[in-house]
Amino acid sequence: MRRYLLRQLVAMLPTLVGITLLTFIISHVAPADPVRFAAGPHATQEQVEQLKRYFGVDQPLHLQYLNYLRGLLGGDWGRSIRSKQPVLADLARYFPASLELVGAAIFLAVLLGVPLGVVSALRRNSLVDNLARVVAVAGVALPAFWLGLLLQLTLAFQWQLFPAVGRYSPELGRPAAITGIYTLDALLNGNWTAFSDTLRHLALPAFTLAVNPLATITRMTRASMLEVLSRDYIKTARASGLAPWTVITKYALKNAMIPTTTMIGLNVGWLLAGSFLVEAVFSWPGIGLYTVESSFYSDFQPIMGSTLVIGLTFLLVNLAVEALYGLLDPRIRYG
Repeated sequence: MRRYLLRQLVAMLPTLVGITLLTFIISHVAPADPVRFAAGPHATQEQVEQLKRYFGVDQPLHLQYLNYLRGLLGGDWGRSIRSKQPVLADLARYFPASLELVGAAIFLAVLLGVPLGVVSALRRNSLVDNLARVVAVAGVALPAFWLGLLLQLTLAFQWQLFPAVGRYSPELGRPAAITGIYTLDALLNGNWTAFSDTLRHLALPAFTLAVNPLATITRMTRASMLEVLSRDYIKTARASGLAPWTVITKYALKNAMIPTTTMIGLNVGWLLAGSFLVEAVFSWPGIGLYTVESSFYSDFQPIMGSTLVIGLTFLLVNLAVEALYGLLDPRIRYG
């Protein structure tokens, strides 16, 4: 297993290099000039040229790319024109918020989607099954930003059940930082007031982001369960007099979870990449909102860094999913 995982980590390198090359090319093809923006509207051409020499963008493209790769390996991911801070420091500050949001969303999706898919398969063509299929179709069809605005309008502004924006209430303050994930920090500090407050702020954006993966996980679990329940060993287990609950949990669900686990892993990457609009709607200060705001100012270094972080996270999650296969199915062996 260790040797296999090590090989997979090495195999990630070409993908990561490809991501850096693609984002680098796009940033230089784009018509916007971040150096001109950094210099300001009243800067002279001489000042602009001086800034270009400072940022190194006056060099040939291949040298700029090599310098960029050298900086990445050395921990220098560039500097944001907008925030005037190192990109790596900005990402370290914003990434925990996105991780908290995506983690809560995938937790909700799995918590609701797997049981709903199982019950839907066991009660095929029943009212529950029809309801599950409606949820699956609606979850895929509903735009996340529209659902977020609708939840804000009803639950936040009209009924005032949840906060509309942000991660915490200013009057209560943020919990003492340990991990940057505020709900976890509040728990670790034993601050139940802060935990309740951060959880209420997390509720609407997490639910909004969870709707799409909830639909896909429900559909995949239902399809996998229907396939497994039709197999001979399940029929044999039932004929042997095993309790229905034992047949479902010990034999059927465990085997049905293999494709569902793949879907969960893919959704983690998709959620991180697709959280931009949800973070913008709820003013959630994560990597998505950071990237969106950077794009308004043609600030390409943060966009390139964010893309690399998302790509790396996606690859690591897929690697973790592959490692879980061996736990779910002992027949799977990695050479």
